[in-house]
Amino acid sequence: MTKFVFGMNQSLDGFVNHTALPTPSRTLFRHYVEQARAQTGSVYGRHLYELMRYWDEDRPEWDEDHRAFAAAWRKQPKWVVSRSLKSVGPNATLVSDDIGAILQALKDRLVGEIQVGGPHLARSLTALGLVDEYRLYVQPVVLGEGLRFFFDSRPPLRLVSSDRIDEDVILLTYASGESRR
Repeated sequence: MTKFVFGMNQSLDGFVNHTALPTPSRTLFRHYVEQARAQTGSVYGRHLYELMRYWDEDRPEWDEDHRAFAAAWRKQPKWVVSRSLKSVGPNATLVSDDIGAILQALKDRLVGEIQVGGPHLARSLTALGLVDEYRLYVQPVVLGEGLRFFFDSRPPLRLVSSDRIDEDVILLTYASGESRR
């Protein structure tokens, strides 16, 4: 069975904003590359999927790590949850109706980890009991505003591990007591 994992960088005060958080260190970015290589796939909401489409085309300014991440991202299947999009890019499937049932079927059919992309989608999937694990990459900044890692859903959590990724980032991994297995 597949495990749905929601992970994002967040500030010390619980906000997620990729434009306000520090650029990932080389160590942290390599961690993301290895994670992307190991994933069975990703499920995105419209907004984050559109941001991630950046990785669909090679850029001349990329170094080896960026090219490696792009290759891993392109290779994995993606499911895009959206009622407004009419089409999606390569290796992606649009999911617009019966979202809970379709994603539960993925969990039942596939093996490995599927990354849940974005706090809005994670909130919806948490409410459906589909998120199995939360990975909080805590950054040493205070933002004071923005989107929160957790919205109104407050699942019961159990700390599974804490790992120092580089000199500034701590990864806290929590298992959800609510996920349907």
